[in-house]
Amino acid sequence: MKKAFVAASLAAGLLFSVTAFAQQGGGFTGPDATKTQDAQTTPNSQKGGFVGPDTATTTVEQAKSLRDDAWVVLEGNIVRKVGKELYEFRDSTGTINVDIDDDHWGGVSVTPNDKVRIEGEVDKDWNSVEIDAKKVTKG
Repeated sequence: MKKAFVAASLAAGLLFSVTAFAQQGGGFTGPDATKTQDAQTTPNSQKGGFVGPDTATTTVEQAKSLRDDAWVVLEGNIVRKVGKELYEFRDSTGTINVDIDDDHWGGVSVTPNDKVRIEGEVDKDWNSVEIDAKKVTKG
């Protein structure tokens, strides 16, 4: 009799724990779960952070007129390699050289036909402007 009571108590405790864990959110729930998961909030949700518009993209033309060390997000194509870690980047407004350290590629391989998003800083010297890339993503 005592064993049955202990077993029933343990089962009820486990069921309660699983239910409480499931209420915290997370995990896969269906084919379109990734589209709406960020917008879902529950009273027990542990997720936090900024909710609002993403960083606006900057054109090459705009980037050339920004101050040194200004943060930019460029979208376009890397058209050719100019030096060891230096590449020519092009969007609809022009071209600019982008310095991409080998460790900032993040495993991404691109061709001139691939659209890329480059996040980085404006690097102004006496007579040149280039972008010091911190992150490269494809698509």
